[in-house]
Amino acid sequence: MPAKPPKDTGSGQGAPGPRQGASARGRKTPSAKPCPICAKPAVEASRPFCSERCRDVDLNRWLSNSYSIPGAKDEDEDQD
Repeated sequence: MPAKPPKDTGSGQGAPGPRQGASARGRKTPSAKPCPICAKPAVEASRPFCSERCRDVDLNRWLSNSYSIPGAKDEDEDQD
C-alpha cells in the first residue's frame, strides 16, 4: 500500500486557501499588467493603457501599418 502524503500544516505551501483561490486561478487585477506603450500602470478607464494618449498612440500605429506579423512569403508572390 502506498504511503499517504503528509497533511498540510498551514505553512503557506500546498493547496490554496479560500483567500488565495481567486488570485491562484489566474484572475489578476486590471493594474497587474503595465501599459503596452509606456509601461506605466494601466487604469480602468483606458485599460489596457494608462491614458487616452497611449490609447491614441496605439491606434495610430495600427492605422499607419506600423504593426505587422512576420511570415513566410507566398511562392505565388515571388513568381510574376
